[in-house]
Amino acid sequence: MVQPRHPSLISAALFSSSPPPSSGVSLKHQHGRLVLEVPLPSRNEKCLFFLRPMLMTVGDLIADLQREDSGATAFLLSTDGQHVANMTLLDTLLEKDFQLVINNEVYRVSAPEKVVTSSEHARNLEDMKHVVHLLHTALHLPEHQLLQERQLLERMDTIKQELSPLEKMKAQLSQTAEFQTSRALWTGMALLSVQGGALGWLTWWVYSWDVMEPVTYFITYATSMAAFSYYILTKQDYVYPDVKDRQFLRYFYKGARKKQFSVQKYNKLKDELKQVEEDLRRLKYPNQLQLPLEQIQQKP
Repeated sequence: MVQPRHPSLISAALFSSSPPPSSGVSLKHQHGRLVLEVPLPSRNEKCLFFLRPMLMTVGDLIADLQREDSGATAFLLSTDGQHVANMTLLDTLLEKDFQLVINNEVYRVSAPEKVVTSSEHARNLEDMKHVVHLLHTALHLPEHQLLQERQLLERMDTIKQELSPLEKMKAQLSQTAEFQTSRALWTGMALLSVQGGALGWLTWWVYSWDVMEPVTYFITYATSMAAFSYYILTKQDYVYPDVKDRQFLRYFYKGARKKQFSVQKYNKLKDELKQVEEDLRRLKYPNQLQLPLEQIQQKP
């Protein structure tokens, strides 16, 4: 017995026991079109199928065969017995010979003769094929894209529902952190004002400048040491906007820990929502699906 883990051996055994391919199928040019003549088993007659190699796939050809003869089970094989995927374009398939299997009856199909053309005409023909394929992809949206759009809309709605309570909590935490940051800045301003007033009072009313000059020197030196310590601890210069932002984040994360607000979860949901919106925008404009992201982003 052949073990199931060797599908290639099974395929070889099946095809070795099957009858050799017959030549009942013909593929030729007729009236400027490529025509496939196939015998249908249920109708006991041959039927002509006009092919569009640049627009049709293997799955389209099999669907046409089964639509014409509901009792027919068909699939395509390469000359070495390998299955041909349904998404393969007929234009690619017709470059080599292949086999058509209908209800266990194997038919060998020869590739059609190619018209000899100049190299420039061949390049123009290939460019035209590429343009036609892109237009077909852009103008005929597959069903799986519509299904994907529906799934993306459902995913976006789910993400927004999860984000709604987090957005409210984030707004409250941001408001509290902004208030505490402003209060810390005004407290620092008040302390500096008190310090300046105390130094002036001690200089003009209690002591003289000769006494207060060393005091002010050491106060300035201590302030420089404090600024340098801030740089060592934070690896940032003591710039007032940066200090304000750092203090805001400190109060925000402190409040988030108290309220059990997950910043990582919030950021992850925001990234997912942005990605879903970008995917939906691409699906609405199918001619941009194959463009790089930087070429389709809206300019500010």
